[in-house]
Amino acid sequence: MTRRETRSVQVGNLEIGSAHPIWVQSMTSTDTDDVAATLDQIQRLVAAGCEIVRVTVNNDAAADALPAIRAACPVPLVADIHFTHRLALRSIEAGVDKVRLNPGNIGSVERVKEVVRAAADANVALRIGVNSGSVEADLLDKYGYPCPEALVASAMRHCMTIEDMGFSNFVVSLKSTDTKTVLHANRLFAEQTDVPLHLGVTEAGRPGYGSLKSAVGLGSLLLEGIGDTIRVSLTGDPVPEIPVAFDILKAAGARVTSPELISCPTCGRIEIDLDDLMDKLEERLDGETCPVKIAVLGCVVNGPGEAREADIGIAGGGGKGILYRNGEQVRVVPESEMVDALFEEIQAWKAERGL
Repeated sequence: MTRRETRSVQVGNLEIGSAHPIWVQSMTSTDTDDVAATLDQIQRLVAAGCEIVRVTVNNDAAADALPAIRAACPVPLVADIHFTHRLALRSIEAGVDKVRLNPGNIGSVERVKEVVRAAADANVALRIGVNSGSVEADLLDKYGYPCPEALVASAMRHCMTIEDMGFSNFVVSLKSTDTKTVLHANRLFAEQTDVPLHLGVTEAGRPGYGSLKSAVGLGSLLLEGIGDTIRVSLTGDPVPEIPVAFDILKAAGARVTSPELISCPTCGRIEIDLDDLMDKLEERLDGETCPVKIAVLGCVVNGPGEAREADIGIAGGGGKGILYRNGEQVRVVPESEMVDALFEEIQAWKAERGL
């Protein structure tokens, strides 16, 4: 997979763009003016792997809380702004690393320009957020509804306004609750600019279906090399968004930060206790960060071939397993020793690569 080539955008101590990892973001669900609760949630998000965190700044009390939050936040902090550009200016003064601005609901081009000037002076990044629910009225009149073409026309209009001011430190997001709209809009935009893209299916829903919907939308774009930072939007506590986002990146081969475990669906041919084996293996690998692909197969039909295709693989049957590393058979072990043997081969695989 080849990443779409983009410029780099500085956000705090991170850079967003094709020359950098695809960063995982989330947003707090607390009242921002409750500094203790907001920082507690930020710490839980960061512990789960969140790399950029956004907080809503919907009133002056939230803006008042930003300096304390910025001082204690261990990752880049983004202020989420709607309707009131004055709060964007206050957020920049408070030291946030990026402002998420929706020009479609901010009131006027002059207000957008005022925010851009302040961001440029403070070396603060912007995210220009275009949502299907806030496309400008003239574009809705032209296109009839918030179709992908309308979203892209809105985004390109805002990009032109900002770039004409000499400002380029911004990313764009084009979001909708409709997965097909997200796909089409981001593809169209990606063809026309080198601006980094923040990907998301907005308001995806509760964790079960919302995770699947996000995987379809984000994963499809990531497989095409589109996307430079992502957020999975799920109803409820935001912390579960983080592992879902990393799993989507891993499944798309876009960014692998932990072992990928492949196991068969336990059909009637299975000859080992695969459930127990996988439970023990997952427990042993908890917290492991190496990008190793591990295949654990439970029968002799597809097992040997698929085990060879992984970095580390085992094909089990009849109380024993054939162990492979880098496509080569290395040994045969009894079922009772499979977990230990797999773990030993993983360590050998890491040592080969200096990990």
